[in-house]
Parts: sequence; structure tokens; C-alpha cells
Amino acid sequence: MPTLKETKKETKKSKKKQIPEALIYEKVKGKPIYYRNYEKVLKGELPLEAVMGSSDIQAYLVALIVALLYSKLNPKEYLVLTNEVGFFTSKNSYRLLDIAVFERKNFKFEGGYTKIPPKVVVEIDTKADLSNYNSVEDYIFEKTQELLDAGVEKVVWILTKPKKVMIAERNQKWIVQNWNEPFEVFQGIEVNLSELVKTN
Repeated sequence: MPTLKETKKETKKSKKKQIPEALIYEKVKGKPIYYRNYEKVLKGELPLEAVMGSSDIQAYLVALIVALLYSKLNPKEYLVLTNEVGFFTSKNSYRLLDIAVFERKNFKFEGGYTKIPPKVVVEIDTKADLSNYNSVEDYIFEKTQELLDAGVEKVVWILTKPKKVMIAERNQKWIVQNWNEPFEVFQGIEVNLSELVKTN
């Protein structure tokens, strides 16, 4: 006869088994990170699309930054991808990226998540469920370091509520600054978020 502890473990396992694959946002070493509010989808309180969609400000900033990058970068040299690009950081880990800039010569379209590291990643907030993290910063730092370790040269985080920007480059000091301060995204292309939003 199973003990109470074993029964609880089995209940936990069966709960995890019932969570559909579509609710998994990212995976780290085989361990899933679910979409924020995934429990509400399981309870029937929200449709799946409600937790997968972007906020209006997130979508707006993605559109503005992608348009800026495409207007400045040589399209024969660089490819700018968006819409939650899947990137395998290691064998059992993948992350979704809001904006990713790749070198065209190194990129191949294969109809799935890529294993090729982008040169630059821009993240705007997150759709991840953070219940297993002590804070949003823990999640951001973990994801950033994982991306850098996987070959990404630069990771930029834009956080809409505190209106802060974090810039992390390999082997350099990470920087946190305000929205009204300009920062370089890539190849000398500067962004001042306050001005960008004001003029568009």
C-alpha cells in the first residue's frame, strides 16, 4: 500500500502529465517553464491564446524596434526574426526570443527551432510563469546568462512597467538604465525608447 508521501508524489506527477505541451513556454535542462496564468487555462477560465498573446505595449515596441533594425541593417548580411523565435541553447533546453538578429551566412531555415545563436537578442517583458523563481530578476538573469553561454553576443531586456533597460554582453559588465537613455542595439544602431515611442 503506498504511503501518503508516495500518493502526493503520484498526484503531482499526474497533474504535470495533464498539462498540455502547448502551455510550455520554455525548457531548461528538460524542465518546463509554463506560460504565465497557465493554471487558468487548465481550469477553463482563460483560452490558450490569452496566455500566449503579447500585451499591446510589448507588440508595439517589438514592431518599432524590428522596423528600425530592418531600415538600418544590410538585409544581405543580417536577418531580423521575431514572433517568439525558438532557440535551442543546449540539448534539453530552449528559449523563446522576442527579437533575434542573425548573420545570414550562418543561418538556415529548417522549419523548427534553431540551434544557431543569434548575434543579438532583444526581450520585452516575459510571458513565463515565474512561480518557481524568487523574483522576475532571477528569471531574467538566468535566461540572459544561458543565452550568452550558448553563443549570443548581446542580450537587451526592455522592462515596460519599471521603464528600465538591461544590457548584457559577454565578458562585460551588465548595465541597467532608464528608458530615456539611448543604448546601442547592434552595429551602431541606437535606440532611445522614450523618443521612439514619442515619434511613432
